[in-house]
Amino acid sequence: MSEASVLGEATGLTVLFVAGMSGAGRSSVANILEDDGWYVADNVPPSLVAKLVDFVHTDSPAIARMGIVVRATDSAIDDELAQVRDQLAQAGVTTRVLFLDASDQILVRRFEQVRRRHPMQGGETLIEGIARERAVLAPIMDSADLVVETSNLSIAKLRAVVEGMYPSTGDEKLSIALQSFGFKYGLPIDSDLVADVRFLPNPYWIPELREHNGRDEPVRDYVLGQPEAEQFARTYVDLVALVAPGYLREGKRYMTISVGCTGGKHRSVAMTEELARRLMELSGDGDSRYDIRVMHRDLGRE
Repeated sequence: MSEASVLGEATGLTVLFVAGMSGAGRSSVANILEDDGWYVADNVPPSLVAKLVDFVHTDSPAIARMGIVVRATDSAIDDELAQVRDQLAQAGVTTRVLFLDASDQILVRRFEQVRRRHPMQGGETLIEGIARERAVLAPIMDSADLVVETSNLSIAKLRAVVEGMYPSTGDEKLSIALQSFGFKYGLPIDSDLVADVRFLPNPYWIPELREHNGRDEPVRDYVLGQPEAEQFARTYVDLVALVAPGYLREGKRYMTISVGCTGGKHRSVAMTEELARRLMELSGDGDSRYDIRVMHRDLGRE
C-alpha cells in the first residue's frame, strides 16, 4: 500500500508540529495535547512523519489530531520539515507549526535545575549549546504559524495558551478514581482528597455482618442507612462538584478520592460505591460529567 493511497483519504486530519528550544516546554505541550485527546509522538525524524501519519490514520481512522514533537538534529531540519509539510498538504492533511521559545537566561536556569546537558552542547559550554540550537532552529521559528514565549509561563498558563489556540474537540471531563482503604494499612500516597468514614457505626461488631463486605447488600444497607451517611454522601458529592471545575481550570485532569475506614472492608467500601453512583448520576445532556473508576485497595486483606 503506497503512502499516497492512504494519505489521500486523510482529509480532515490535522498535524501539529511542536518545535522550539530545548527547555522551552515542548514536553509540557506534548502532555497537554495528550490530555486533550491528541495522538502525540515525540522525536520523530521528519523523513518518517508521513509513514507515521499513514500508519496511525490507517490503524485508527478516528484520530483526527496528531502532535509531532520536533527536535533539532542538524541544519537540514528546516528543509526536511518543509518537505514533509508539503507532502502532507498534497494529501489533504492540515499542518501547523507551534514554536516554543524562552530567553537564554531562563533556558540556562532550567537546565541547571534539572542538571542535564544541553543536547547540542557537545564538549562546549551550556550557553554555546543554546546558541547553536537557536541558529539551527531560526528558520523554523521564522516560518512557524505561532511562536509562544514561555519564559514567564507556568504550566497552568501554558496549558491555557495551548488550549486557547487548539481547543478540545469535546467537553472536558475530570477522571475521578474512587478508592476505599483501611487506615490501619496506611494512607494512599496518591490521594488528592481523603474522606474518613470511621465516624459511622462499624458493621464489624455485628456478628452477622462481620464476614460480609461493603459491596454486599446487608452491609451496604446498614452503612448507608445511618442518618449521618446520607448527609455525608450528599455533602461530599457537592464538594467534588465545587472543586472539579477548578481542577480542570488549573490543568488537572485526574482526581483520586480515597475513602477510609479502619480495615477497608465495610464502611469505606460501601461509601465508595455510593459516592461513585451519585457522581455518575450528575449528568449533562444525558452524559456523565465525570469518568469514574472504583477501586478497593484493601478489600480481601486478612
